[in-house]
Amino acid sequence: MELKEQENKKVVGFIGTGIMGASMAGHLLDHGYEVNVFNRTKSRADLLVSKGAVWQDSPKLVAEQSDIIITMLGYPADVEEVYFGADGLLQNARSNAVLIDMTTSSPALAKRIEAEAGNRGLKALDAPVSGGDVGAREARLSIMVGGSEQAYNAILPLFMLIGKNIVHQGEAGAGQFTKMCNQIAIASNMIGVSEALAYAKKAGLEPSKVLKSIEAGAAGSWSLSNLGPRIINGDFAPGFYVKHFVKDIKIAIESADEMGLPLPGLALARSLYEQLISLGEENSGTQALYKVIFKE
Repeated sequence: MELKEQENKKVVGFIGTGIMGASMAGHLLDHGYEVNVFNRTKSRADLLVSKGAVWQDSPKLVAEQSDIIITMLGYPADVEEVYFGADGLLQNARSNAVLIDMTTSSPALAKRIEAEAGNRGLKALDAPVSGGDVGAREARLSIMVGGSEQAYNAILPLFMLIGKNIVHQGEAGAGQFTKMCNQIAIASNMIGVSEALAYAKKAGLEPSKVLKSIEAGAAGSWSLSNLGPRIINGDFAPGFYVKHFVKDIKIAIESADEMGLPLPGLALARSLYEQLISLGEENSGTQALYKVIFKE
């Protein structure tokens, strides 16, 4: 789908230019959007500014000077502050602005944001993503969207610049609920990937050869193909932080508890990742779970 001319003229605000956000905002710049940026650590936006993004000193200034505002933050508390704070987006956004939270956050918070946005004549979407740093860099993220279909359709051309698998899941909060499904599936899969490679090592096999065999069969998964090689190479740098994954697991377990749904596999993953944090690995990538499973 070609980017509509009228959409290309919209000014986009992007708050949160970390590992994934910087790449996402960069794609918008590359496709002709004027982009205002803000990040708590200013230096993380330097590359974007060098490419033409306009630095703003606060979320309020981003809101005042943007038609579409995307947030890609760390925790639900960050989202709440940026949206509901006195200098936040809801109080300072332009009339008819569209607010898009792409943070993995609480479904209940997404519903609150959408309701308050509606009260102020604004539109809001929750649109968390999956695909990690690689998916963000290569503009092939999976985007799970909750909110009005009208707002979704208006923003779809923009989403298509940063993602390949874009699905409107339903009303406000549906995007976040879908992302929880994604994280639940990843959590147990990451245990399996770590255990399989630990088993290969103990059996005296060459892990890279094992990976070549099993990733093409029924055991194949994104984590196996993308994070398996990092584990084998001892690369535990974050594509997605352990600390953020534990946050996501907590959200999923809390919402499942509210629905009366036990998730024993996710509970096990949580305990293992908490062990990993106790080893000081909170800023490592999720593939560092291998360090809990396999000890030299």
